[in-house]
Amino acid sequence: MGRRSEADYDVIVAGGGAAGVGAALGAAKAGAKVCVVEKYGFLGGAATNAQVLAYCGFYHQGGEPIQAVAGAGEQVLGAMRKLGVGAEPYHSETTGNWIVLLDPERLKVALDRICAEHGIDVLLHTRVAAATRTSDRIESVTVAGMDGRSRIVADAFVDASGDANLALVAGLDYRVGDEDGRLQAFTMPMRVGGVALEGRIDREAIKAAVVSYNQTAEHRIGRSDGGIYTRVPGTSDFWWLIVDREMPSLSSRDFTRAEQVARETALGLVDTLRREVPGFENAWLAQTGPQIGVRESRHPAARYEVTYDDVVTGRLREDGIARAAWPIELHGEAGKPEYHSIGAKGYYHVPLDALRARGLDNLWYAGRVIGADSRAYGSVRVMGTAFATGEAAGSAAALSASTGETPSAEAVRAMLKEHGALI
Repeated sequence: MGRRSEADYDVIVAGGGAAGVGAALGAAKAGAKVCVVEKYGFLGGAATNAQVLAYCGFYHQGGEPIQAVAGAGEQVLGAMRKLGVGAEPYHSETTGNWIVLLDPERLKVALDRICAEHGIDVLLHTRVAAATRTSDRIESVTVAGMDGRSRIVADAFVDASGDANLALVAGLDYRVGDEDGRLQAFTMPMRVGGVALEGRIDREAIKAAVVSYNQTAEHRIGRSDGGIYTRVPGTSDFWWLIVDREMPSLSSRDFTRAEQVARETALGLVDTLRREVPGFENAWLAQTGPQIGVRESRHPAARYEVTYDDVVTGRLREDGIARAAWPIELHGEAGKPEYHSIGAKGYYHVPLDALRARGLDNLWYAGRVIGADSRAYGSVRVMGTAFATGEAAGSAAALSASTGETPSAEAVRAMLKEHGALI
């Protein structure tokens, strides 16, 4: 990169989930020196920190799987295949959507390897604690890790934290939840061991067990369809999404309560399965977490917000830098998801300005923090799409670090296509 002189890095990425890994790969493939800052002891985001063991958004909705995300996302799928995970499209019988099932431990290793192969510096157990800025640029960030605090300088930054942590410490405006301040429900996925391998899991029996649980439970289950479930690839474990919790606010007190109640609920549900569902006689709750699954938190101000109309009309644009193909999925009421399909070709474009921070020229957004209105957000937030917006943000950040100027959408598109992305 020609412009970097005193900076420690060309690009610093806050967050090591799908968006952060996508951003790091996009920047590294553009020739940038990259650092990823991740608060957990592993990469992967919700897939590894919340047991969300499925990538949504890699494929269109419909009868046949049509790929919408390639590039960095496809690189990650390839790395998982080398470790024995099929990473093929799987059709969910509950939603009708195509997903990619994950093995979280192999995914952690795959992400470690792919970052190392591209020379990306990764700081685990570390979070962005502060930012130094001028009127229109971030100059450095202070990171807090196991060895205390240190200052890192870069020419460009990507907020892929999911919760807009970098935008928050940089002092940017943000919205919490929807336009009325309401957050989408959070979910505690669970992994259940000891399930008999013989035969198909009886959904009607699962539904009946949930009804039985609700008769005496203090915290009832809102879903009546038995939830979303499948086997964890390569294991006999049962992966189940049915414990949904309303989140009144982003306070530590509300997070604590949601986590505690969700864990109690998961344990009680597995006890009910063991008593009432054939094949679960020897089942146990193998794992929740490490944290509850967060769908929504802060929305920092971007230069463009993807709209509901953009999604449902399948709007394609000359300044588009990523395909988004997951239908709008809203969880305004716990246990009662609402879907809206994408029109036209089954995908729409995310424009470059949705990745640009309003008020800071060298800060880019990726994943859950890109600009979107409250309904469109239900589509853009998923991990498959996050790989695509992340790679675009990382590519744009690398270009801006090299020249000191904001790159055009045409330049970003050209770089993404060169690296195998679908636009």
